[in-house]
Amino acid sequence: MFGGLLASAIAKMDGVRGLANWRWIFILEGIFTIFVGIASYFLISDFPEDARWLTEDEREFIVARATTNHKETQITTRSLLPFFADLKNVLGGIMYFAFAYFAPTIVKTLGYSAVQTQLHTVPPTAAAFALCLIMAYLSDHTRLRFPFIAFGFAVTIAGLAILMTVQHHFSAQYAGLCLVAMGAFSAGPIVVCWYVMNLQGHVERNIGTAWMISFGNTGGIVATFSFLSKDAPKYHTGYSIVMAFTCLGALAAVLYALLVTRENIKSKATKGETKGSRYYAL
Repeated sequence: MFGGLLASAIAKMDGVRGLANWRWIFILEGIFTIFVGIASYFLISDFPEDARWLTEDEREFIVARATTNHKETQITTRSLLPFFADLKNVLGGIMYFAFAYFAPTIVKTLGYSAVQTQLHTVPPTAAAFALCLIMAYLSDHTRLRFPFIAFGFAVTIAGLAILMTVQHHFSAQYAGLCLVAMGAFSAGPIVVCWYVMNLQGHVERNIGTAWMISFGNTGGIVATFSFLSKDAPKYHTGYSIVMAFTCLGALAAVLYALLVTRENIKSKATKGETKGSRYYAL
C-alpha cells in the first residue's frame, strides 16, 4: 500500500520542472541525504573530548587508549602479511561480504518497472532502519555484538528461504524481501563495529577497515549479476548464490566469536585482567 501511494505520487511528478519521474526519485533521496549530512555536522562529535554523551570516565578511557595505541609506524606491503596471517582479521571481510547484496535487483524479480522497483525498496529499507536503531541500542546497552549479528543472519536466511520457495504469492515474497533487508541492514553495521573495535593500533585499523569495506562491498557486484533474465521467474541460481554467501558469513561470524573467546581466555590465564592486556569484544 505504501509503495503504491509513493508510486502514484512519483508518477504525477513526471514532467515537473521538465524532469522525468525517475529523476525525481534520486533528487528526493539526495535532498534527504543532504539534510542528514547537515544534521550530522551538529550531532556527531569530532573528538572524544567533545563527546557530551560520554561520561568523564569514558572520555578519559578512550583518550588514553588512543594515545597508547598510536605509534608512528609506516604502513607498507610488509604490514599486510602479519595482518592476514591472523585468521580473525580475514574473517571480518567475509562476514561483511554476506550483507552486501543489491536490494533493487531482488525487487525487480517481482516484475516491477524501473520506477516501481526503486519505490518498492522504500518499505523494506524503512523497516530495516527501525530494526537497525533498535539493535544498535540494545547492542550498545548490553555491550554484546555477536548475539545481534547472529539474529540478523537468522532473519536474513529466513527471508531468503521464503523467496527461494514461494512463487506467485506477492505478499509472502515481499515479506521475505523485508526480512532480508531487515536482517542484512541491521546486522551489517554491527559487524563493522565488532570487527573494527577489536583491531588495535592504527596499522591494524587502517588495513582492517580497508579490507572489510573493499572486499565486503564486492558482494553487491556478485548479487547484481546473479539474477539473470534467463532464470526468471524463480531465479533459483541468484537466490542460491545469495543464500550460500549468507550462510558462509554466518559461519565466519561463529568462527570469529570462538576465536576471540579463546583469545580472551588465554589473556586472562596468562596476564589476568591487568592494565594493558588485550581483550576482544564479544
